[in-house]
Amino acid sequence: MSTRTAVITGASSGIGAATARRLAAEGYRVVLTARREDRIEALAAELTEAGHEAVAHVLDVTDPAAVTAFADSLGDSVDVLVNNAGGALGADPVATADAADWRTMYEVNVLGALHVTQALLPRLRRATDGGTVLMVSSTAGLATYEGGGGYVAAKHGSHVMAETLRLELCGEPVRVIEIAPGMVRTDEFAVNRFGGDKDKADAVYAGVAEPLTADDVADTIAWTVTRPPHVNIDLLVVRPRAQASNYKVHRTS
Repeated sequence: MSTRTAVITGASSGIGAATARRLAAEGYRVVLTARREDRIEALAAELTEAGHEAVAHVLDVTDPAAVTAFADSLGDSVDVLVNNAGGALGADPVATADAADWRTMYEVNVLGALHVTQALLPRLRRATDGGTVLMVSSTAGLATYEGGGGYVAAKHGSHVMAETLRLELCGEPVRVIEIAPGMVRTDEFAVNRFGGDKDKADAVYAGVAEPLTADDVADTIAWTVTRPPHVNIDLLVVRPRAQASNYKVHRTS
């Protein structure tokens, strides 16, 4: 079994689950974390049955004490941390936005990643070939759009955290990678954003023949973390061909 360990937050669905499968295929021992125990236990069982090494830990990344306890349960070193836990809530303009939604998005996307990074950094520093912190941000962290203020603010926070950490760790054996996906269609992201309204969620992707899939992003993540240890992919923006920017998307009638 592999001695390389990858911790993936938000591994119960979407990009997180796809990343777990992809890194397991690359030979990593994958540690799956999320709040939904049934989902990560099922994924761990699936990967174990396929001959990979996978363990599941129920974790709320916004709970610092729980994150510390989780870190203490791991071995002496961790090779890769994929900060994927996040999500969007609402699409209201700033004038009428729900402050509670903004607070939740910031706590999960930014503070959650901060808690886990802080807790695992000592182990990442001890990784044999150097550790990797990977932030799954978004093109929302690079450009704004109407109705996205809270999510955009949170993902700008993710982007700036990655940039700052890279500066602060310069000279240490830990690289910091940021993956910024554009339009990705998963089972839950848009549905959760619109409070379960499937019609609104479907409208996001209407007329777009091939939005990205979770597997597309997972493939990108796997490529970056499997580069030689001296190679750092600082920021990789990945969009579907139909999307030129957050504003310009080709849609068929």
